[in-house]
Order: sequence, then C-alpha cells, then structure tokens
Amino acid sequence: MAYSELIKNFENIRDYISQFYVYGFKRRKDYDKKSSRSYDNERRRIESWLGEYMCFTNESDGKSAFLSLDSRTVLHNPLYKAFKAKSFTDKDIMLHFYILDILKNKSLSSSEIADEIANEYFSMFESVKECDESTIRKKLNEYEKLGLIKSEKQGRKRIYSLNECDVDLDKWRDALSFFTEVNPIGVIGSYLLDKFDNEENPFRFKHHYIFNALESEVLYDLLDIMNGNCNAEIKLFSNNMQKIKTYKVLPLKIYVSTYYGRRYVLVWNYIFKRFAFYRLDRIKEACKSNECTNKNEMMTRADTAVQKLWGVSFGKENYIEKLEMTVRIAKGEEYILKRLEREKRNGTIQKLANGDYKFMTEVYDASEMIPWIKTFTGRIVEIKCSNERVEKQIKEDFEMMKRIYEVR
Repeated sequence: MAYSELIKNFENIRDYISQFYVYGFKRRKDYDKKSSRSYDNERRRIESWLGEYMCFTNESDGKSAFLSLDSRTVLHNPLYKAFKAKSFTDKDIMLHFYILDILKNKSLSSSEIADEIANEYFSMFESVKECDESTIRKKLNEYEKLGLIKSEKQGRKRIYSLNECDVDLDKWRDALSFFTEVNPIGVIGSYLLDKFDNEENPFRFKHHYIFNALESEVLYDLLDIMNGNCNAEIKLFSNNMQKIKTYKVLPLKIYVSTYYGRRYVLVWNYIFKRFAFYRLDRIKEACKSNECTNKNEMMTRADTAVQKLWGVSFGKENYIEKLEMTVRIAKGEEYILKRLEREKRNGTIQKLANGDYKFMTEVYDASEMIPWIKTFTGRIVEIKCSNERVEKQIKEDFEMMKRIYEVR
C-alpha cells in the first residue's frame, strides 16, 4: 500500500508514540506487529507532525528515539496534530463541500440535495461516479449527529439546513487557549483554535503533561459510559505492554495525579469483586455494556472506600495498614506544621507533651507514602508502621543516605 500521512486507526499511532517516543523502551528491531515497512511508515507520519521535537541517541542495542520539548516555549500541545490526520475517501471530501455549499442559503430534503449535486456539480465533470440518495442521507445523518446541520419534519419529508452558530470566537480566544491546554479533553478546543489565521497563546505552563492527549479518545468513551450510567468492558495492557486483559467494570470517577500528571479511572471490577484504579494510558479500549441498576449504591461505597487511600492502591484485599510518624519542628518552622496539615490526605495530627507532633493515619497501602515521608528527612523522630516491610524500607533508605553523605 502506498505511503500516506493520513491514518485510519488512531489506536495504532497512540501505541506507537507511547512505546517508542514517550516510554522509549523499544527500538526498530522490537517492532514485531507488522513489517519493517509499517514501522518506517508510522515513523514518517509522526515525523511530519512532531519533527521539530524528535531527538535520537545511539545506544549499544540500537538507535533510540524520544520527544524533547520545553513546555514554556510550546504554544499548543503538538500531539493534537495526530487527531487531525484521519484518512478520508474521495467521496467523503466531495460530499462535505457539496452539502455545506448547497445548504448555505436554503433548506432541502435528501432527494432535493441529491438532485442538486447531480445537476449542479457532477454535470460539470465528464467522468465522475455519482452518489445515490442513500449515501447522501447517511452523510446528512452523520453531520446532524455532529451538530453541523439540523433537520425538521415537514409533512412526509425531512428537511435539512445548516446549524447556524452566532458565537463570536474572537471573544473566546483566550479562554479557548487555556481550555485547550488544561482540560482533560483539550483537543476539542484545539479544533476551534484552528479557525484562527494566526497562532498565539498568552499562557505558558511550568508543568504541562502533554502526553495525556493520547488518552483523549479513551477518556471520552469512559465519560460517555459514566454519563449513561452503564457498565463497561475495558481492554487493559499488562505491565509489560505485551498482553491484553479484558474486564467487565463499572466506571465511577476519573482521578488526575497532581504530582505525575497521570490519569486514572476508579472502577468496580466485577471479576475480582473489588474497587480498582486503572491508568488511562494502559487502557486500549473502553466499550459501553449494559445499564447499571445500582450505580448510586456503588458510588456511595466508593466514596467510603477512597477515604483510606493515599494514592491509587487498594492494597491486598483492602487490608488496612497503620502508620505513625513523629516529627520535630523547631521554633520558627511553623511552616512545616502547616505543610503537614495541608499535604496529609487523611489521618490526624497530635501535639505531644515535649512539643513534637505525631501524624497518625490508616491506609490501604502505606508503601505509597514513602516518597512523601522522605521529604521530612531531618525532622523525623520516629516511624512506626503495621507493615514491617514499609518501616524497614524507610529505615534502610535513611541509613543508606547517611552512609552516602557520611552522616554520623
């Protein structure tokens, strides 16, 4: 098949960008899904969109490619370009312009539109394959669903007309620019910004998680399923991205990590009979299933369950682990106490008789707290945890740091 910059299936591009350019753990020799020509075609497509951000390094096991950009200098998320490279047929593009041109100043039925296309447009060409009315009607229904046109019944006929929009986009430009970069499905705003002739954006972001754009279709499907109070069948990549598991779940909430920028969906897994979090970048596909009749009950149970979460791990069989951390706060360091109160996700703080402060909490997986606990290094007096492995790891890490920095 001849090379084309347009794509039929976004999932292939999403998988390719993730594994080769975001995670960076694959080389050309690891591409085993299709032929090496397929690899080269995918690479050329991505280079046409992201060429200025692509970098390469030569390593012992082959050439490695990755994306590198400074979020402070990028006007808009460059990954949105991949969504705008969807392939189309000659008939698609032809009907697109013909239908919108015909309905510009009048309202017509599908048969009248078909006649006008044949008489006013096809008649100007010697050899052209005409479209039947059923094909035109399907395209009209598609555009009505997209909101480009509207229809109304007049007698036995359905009359189509353009869906007029009186929104002044110029007044919304700054809002669109902000929405496009921060909204979970900002690609929608990107399409609207394409209507402007010049590219500009008054906003710059220090922490800009652009790779979330690759999950936009999955997120949209999940939100649609949740809005319809339905169960879902999701296909999930394994940790090594080699196998795909299928689960029947009830999607409940979307969570976004403010630390890493990763996005998760909280679900009830019908197979394991428990709540679970799944990373959106590990979900290959989410399909709507049957309606859920007890979603409100499950939502209430979920709200109770997440109260003992520190991150996104429910641990093993929802076993509760207890942790206590005593910190010493010197005079003039009241900001440490404020930080402790602000950053704790659950638990309580107790002031001890000697002036120290004890933080106590119960969580499903105390190991998720380790990175946060380490930020109080130098002020921690005592650590206790019902999970001995967590307590041991924290103490061993402290001892290792003391050896590295030769602290006695």
